[in-house]
Amino acid sequence: MKHVFLESHNIKNQFNGFGQFNYHLINGLYNAQIEDFKITLNAKNTTPLKDKYGNYFNYKTYKSLSRKPLFRIKKKYDVWHSLNQNIKVEPFFNIPYVLTIHDVNFVDEVSNDMDHKVNLRFKEKLKRSNAITYISEFAKQSTHKYFDVPNVPEYVIYNGNPISKLQTDFKAVTPVTQRPFLFFIGGLTARKNPHTLVQMLEHLPDFDLVLAGSKKDDYTTNVLETAIAKTNTKSQIHILGKISSTEKHYYYKHCEALVFPSLLEGFGLPPIEAMSYGKPVFLSNLTSLPEIGGKHAYYWDNFDPKYMANVLIEGLHKYETNKAFYINTYQERAKSFNWDTAALQYADVYRSLF
Repeated sequence: MKHVFLESHNIKNQFNGFGQFNYHLINGLYNAQIEDFKITLNAKNTTPLKDKYGNYFNYKTYKSLSRKPLFRIKKKYDVWHSLNQNIKVEPFFNIPYVLTIHDVNFVDEVSNDMDHKVNLRFKEKLKRSNAITYISEFAKQSTHKYFDVPNVPEYVIYNGNPISKLQTDFKAVTPVTQRPFLFFIGGLTARKNPHTLVQMLEHLPDFDLVLAGSKKDDYTTNVLETAIAKTNTKSQIHILGKISSTEKHYYYKHCEALVFPSLLEGFGLPPIEAMSYGKPVFLSNLTSLPEIGGKHAYYWDNFDPKYMANVLIEGLHKYETNKAFYINTYQERAKSFNWDTAALQYADVYRSLF
């Protein structure tokens, strides 16, 4: 039997995009009940995986030392899958290798010097690859823009929608506002651009804004809170930090709209999560978001506050005048992003290298 190795140690942190990707892909591969090859999961804590999946998978305990060249994993698997472009764990031997690229944002955020160590490491991953998968057409285009991509098979495999079931029990949630509100979820960072929503809110006195997401850097203090003070919108804004799954479902279900002015997205899950609840989504017209949001989402071409407010008001009016159509359209689009389908596509990529 053939053996496929998933370098999946990022599953330990399911509050970030890589952790979510690992978790849902593994779930999809389990649901596929594959019989013609065996999958090994690499994780720091294998106990919860064994409890959930039993002997369907093999398991290897991740060790940080395996990132060092001399201590790389020496077993010759039939296929090695590097689940994101930032992973430092590599096989010791030259074996069939699948690389999944979520984005190459590090060119903008770290360095555009192609001799920088981050870019050099990524170039080595490209050279090692026998097949490359991307989570969006944008991720593929931007990789080709900055790097020489080897002449190997390339595939765009969209992420699935992690919301498979709508939630109805919200007894454990204490709402932060009783007023109509707009919802943003994502890291409270410069890349996600939420301060533009604060500036927009100055022109929307009838709405509150709920911001959910981790505060990883000084952006919240230096940019976001400064914008709140300058616009005098403090009473309208609720910064929650990280929230539970139940809270996330609550705010999707009860918001007037998702507002997501992100500057850099390899995929962008919040739009399809919000669409699961039939909610209108307002997105920046940048990177992968038009590709994911589709033609019935609403887009900002710039971040002028009054312009953003007008787009939102006009979009909400359009949504309300034909609500049943939009709810159905959004929910059908959300369903089209399916993790079980994605997992089967990844399995076919593995088979192509046997």
